[in-house]
Amino acid sequence: MNLRALTKGDAAVAGAAVLLFIASFLPYWTVDCKGKYCGDTSTNAWDSVLFPVLPSVFLLGILAAALILVQRFQGQAAVNRQILGLRLDQWGIAFSVAALWAALWSLGGGLEGIGHGIGAWLAVIALIVLAGAAAGGQLIPALKTPLVTDRPAATAAFPPGGGYPAPGQPGQPGQPGHYGYPGPGQDPNQAQSPAFAGQPGGYGYPTPQAGQPVPGQGQPQDVAAQQAQAAAAQAAEAEAARQAAAQQAAQQPAPAADFAPFWFAVPAPRQLAPKDNPVGAPVGELVPGTWYLAVEQRGTALVAQLQDGTQGVLADTSGIQRG
Repeated sequence: MNLRALTKGDAAVAGAAVLLFIASFLPYWTVDCKGKYCGDTSTNAWDSVLFPVLPSVFLLGILAAALILVQRFQGQAAVNRQILGLRLDQWGIAFSVAALWAALWSLGGGLEGIGHGIGAWLAVIALIVLAGAAAGGQLIPALKTPLVTDRPAATAAFPPGGGYPAPGQPGQPGQPGHYGYPGPGQDPNQAQSPAFAGQPGGYGYPTPQAGQPVPGQGQPQDVAAQQAQAAAAQAAEAEAARQAAAQQAAQQPAPAADFAPFWFAVPAPRQLAPKDNPVGAPVGELVPGTWYLAVEQRGTALVAQLQDGTQGVLADTSGIQRG
């Protein structure tokens, strides 16, 4: 069930159905009678005397609205579902027009001293709105507009400062815990800075284990050689990782040089493929009525970002609406 797939026309259909249900409890006929023997001078549509006004006007109109909304809630999954050659929303349009036709005919005739009450007139108004919204929901642009759009602010997709700590947070220069400044409970004289690079546990030096000699405190010469070998091995691993990343990036389509992130919406639900495997299983779905952020362009495809931060490749970019 996708609530964001509802349009303003669907909202008008739902509101008209609620108004029609309320009208069924209001006086449908009123009798102009005065005196102590007149008794009840009004009756609503639920009275059996007015049969078949209730099923042909009120219940038929409410059923029409229900069929239209059920079709909208099911979305693309119900496009090919038909009953006797018609979709649910098409049956709803036909029922709404039939209910309006019955309501208009019920306003005619009558006897002297008997007139239509507010329930009859309110039912006609509700059915006019219902039939108009149902029939014109896919034709009038104003009724095709999504009911709810949750376009976020552009700055919400990126952390403050481009991923760096915000002012006043740990890691900010001058704050406890930053490089060169003591953390909570740490001796200021032992802060990790370039001046203490030769101390155990300093920047670029491993923390000595229990029982291990400390540089500058009488350790054998082979310890320094082992440290040099470890540093060379780490440099070789970093170089191999850099070459592997460069090779992987060369195999993927290069992003457009003049590309700038932008917001967009899709006209129909579309799947997102994984960034590193465009033919893999979908990692998400884009639905109409929601704005998404395009963070990269790969040829004719876009790399889109969902609200939870998930990114994937949108191969079908036809008909998208840029924000």
